[in-house]
Amino acid sequence: MRFKDKVAVVTGGAQGIGQAIAKTLAQGGANVVVADLQVEKAEATAKEIIAITGMQAIAVQVDVADNASAKAMIDRAIAEFGRIDILVNNAGTTRDNLIMRMKEADWDLVLNVNLKGAFNCSKAAIRSMMKQRYGRIINITSVSGLAGQAGQTNYSSSKAGLIGFTKALAKEVGSRNITVNAIAPGFIETVLTDDLPQELKDMALQMTPVGRFGKPQDVANAVVFLASDEVSFITGQVLSVDGGMVMQ
Repeated sequence: MRFKDKVAVVTGGAQGIGQAIAKTLAQGGANVVVADLQVEKAEATAKEIIAITGMQAIAVQVDVADNASAKAMIDRAIAEFGRIDILVNNAGTTRDNLIMRMKEADWDLVLNVNLKGAFNCSKAAIRSMMKQRYGRIINITSVSGLAGQAGQTNYSSSKAGLIGFTKALAKEVGSRNITVNAIAPGFIETVLTDDLPQELKDMALQMTPVGRFGKPQDVANAVVFLASDEVSFITGQVLSVDGGMVMQ
């Protein structure tokens, strides 16, 4: 199995894209830590992973924006499984509004969760990865971080910052056999996107050359690719999983 004896931590792993990532890594043979603020949903996902794949899975409640909480999550993962090989920084949030109407608290929240959260979790995990001279860190950014999006100055800034974070960290830890990459999803069908206005969905579909929206599994498949040993020479890169929405 591709991830036999590997341990993966997936933040925001209780539902949507994170849940698909956690399940797919487990199907590849990894033991998985499903980390999420919503611990009951995380526990349900962990139980489902165990039942479907036979791999070990635990749920850990985490507020990635809080440094102590992120460190406790990584400590729990290492205590439970002895190591951490794959970290997927997927946890994120939105508070969309035009800048003239955006509250400072909404700016701070989105930056703290989406960008500082990746910093907190990566810093907590990196020491163990450096000792074992192996690691895969995959940050879930967004096409909004590549191209910007009106009404999302906070979200676009956090996701663009995550791209810079990815590249800088990749240069810091590459000599220790640790790769750091990012995935930039486009419009992905999740519970969160179900509530968007139909005209916005229609516009997004028109901007997607492949003519369909993405599914969480599309992102999960890209995570498996970047987490695998076959691509150990790829680091500091941003892989767009967006049906061609944003081409660079």
